[in-house]
Amino acid sequence: MDNDDQVIVQERVGKLPPESTSFYVDDAFSDSEDVEPHYELELATIRADLARAVTFSQEEEVPRSSEDPLHIDIVIPDTLTPSLEGNQLYAKFDSVSLSPVEGPSKLSHEDDHDDLQNQPEITDDASDQDHTGHDSGSETQQREVYYDESHSVDTNPDSPPPSSLPSEPPPDSPTSGEDPETHAEQSHRQKASSSPSLQLPPIASPSAVSSPPRPESSHQIHKITRSTGPSTFEKVLNKTRPSFLPPKSKDEDQKHMADWQKMMKRSRAAEEKRRKAQQERRLARELQVEQSLHIWEKEILPDWKIVHRNPGMRKLWWAGIPTKLRATMWERAVGNALALSKDTYRICLARAKRALAAGTFPTTSLGLIEQDVQNTLPSLHIFHPDSGPMYEELKDMLYAWVVSRSDEGLGYVQGTARIAAMILINMSAGPGFIVMKNLLERHCMRSFYGGLSTKDDVGFSSAFADVEAYYRIFDTLLADGMPKIYFNFKQHQIFPSAYLQDWIMPLFLDHLPFDACARLWDVILLEGDAFLYRASLAILAVLEARLFFPDRQELLELLRGENKAALEVARRDGRALNGGKYEIYGLDEEALWDRIEFMNDWWKESTWTRLLQRELPDI
Repeated sequence: MDNDDQVIVQERVGKLPPESTSFYVDDAFSDSEDVEPHYELELATIRADLARAVTFSQEEEVPRSSEDPLHIDIVIPDTLTPSLEGNQLYAKFDSVSLSPVEGPSKLSHEDDHDDLQNQPEITDDASDQDHTGHDSGSETQQREVYYDESHSVDTNPDSPPPSSLPSEPPPDSPTSGEDPETHAEQSHRQKASSSPSLQLPPIASPSAVSSPPRPESSHQIHKITRSTGPSTFEKVLNKTRPSFLPPKSKDEDQKHMADWQKMMKRSRAAEEKRRKAQQERRLARELQVEQSLHIWEKEILPDWKIVHRNPGMRKLWWAGIPTKLRATMWERAVGNALALSKDTYRICLARAKRALAAGTFPTTSLGLIEQDVQNTLPSLHIFHPDSGPMYEELKDMLYAWVVSRSDEGLGYVQGTARIAAMILINMSAGPGFIVMKNLLERHCMRSFYGGLSTKDDVGFSSAFADVEAYYRIFDTLLADGMPKIYFNFKQHQIFPSAYLQDWIMPLFLDHLPFDACARLWDVILLEGDAFLYRASLAILAVLEARLFFPDRQELLELLRGENKAALEVARRDGRALNGGKYEIYGLDEEALWDRIEFMNDWWKESTWTRLLQRELPDI
């Protein structure tokens, strides 16, 4: 080994001989004043023994690896015993000499306890004599550890010692020209300084030494417990002032908290009072409608078309049809433009049952029907698959409707279950099937329900074009009647296709309270498609204060009835969330009809007719 390629940082402390070229740990770790024999332990060796629960084995020299360029000399006084813990052992190293060399890695330690006890004290004269004698002998005394650049070390305990090292003469043979007496003393010192050999696996970095894991004892395990009362932080925390402002005094904070609780209590009381008043007005309206039954039977029932000629009768219709006469009035208002017989439902249902028995009923339609029925009017529980008394009757009507459309190449469309359910609640299945068929054949409803499942590409393109035309009509009406909402939607790129279809296809049953829908249906069946758009504009008018969100996603969530803040308030107040989606916004029958009547100032039927002729000239 060339001296030019090797740099060894050496220190001499205590009473060690001056000719020693090894690094020695401070004598402060020794209990005696005499110079005692020392252990020479390699840093990598110590790491491995610590990883193996500090087990020592008597070993001879471990051969050097030919790939380690770093040289570390470590000398530990004999006061360190093999039972030292990892943290104690590493604490005794003050410095380590690292010098890049080219050559094998050598890990060597020997031990002779008897010689350690009988070693004579080394005096300064003997040290001077050794120092002036031979430098090669002092180099032999060093125990060298070599590391490569990646800090890997060969720690194979079974590696045989090298037979000869060119850079080091054998420790047990005198060098040429060396005084035999000096060599004998040097050999005696080397034998005395031998120590147990410790073998260690390689580690990532010599500088990053982690202490070995220690088994946890029972007294080290601490079970975390929480106090039942307020924490120290909660006792001093200001609950009525933001954290970025100077804190209030405790008395002031408690006073303001009490004031806030009083205000919240008054607010809840006022909200409850408002709800009771609203409920009383709704019951009063329903009672008034029922009390008008004799007028219906005398004036409207003989000739229902009088409502188109008499404004008083029309206003009475708009107030709501009495429950007893609703089925009859719906049949007459919808009519039978398709000229369906009374046996139509029975025939279509029989065909559907045969197809189901033969397994030829479209499986796609079966899955859609089952899914749609489960989501139909969940707040009423009468169409529930397990306990709903009208569950099977609703499915039969939908099966018959699919069969009646099969000749046109049309399948099932989601949303139909809501239409059928609303009709079944007010009339029997036979007449209700005829009402549903004629209602969904009106041009606007046909455009939304007819083109989504058609097999004919031409028919699909035509229906899609009609839907787009209805979107343009609504956009024009919105710009004329509510320009602020229109420009806000344009700014956020919200188009009618994002919300209008979800309103029209179930005829608002998914978004409005059931009582509000019943009254809307009374007027929609009388007035036709125009009132669909008037009701849609009224919904936006009720929601206007909530529609000016700076974020597009928040605006879409509100239109879907999924506004997080409104949902949280509804849960806090204990309101049911299985009704109309817009109930969380306070949209009820009273608020909706106030907006519809307010639109009388600017809504004109002539405007609807003109837009319809411009966008859909063929109808």
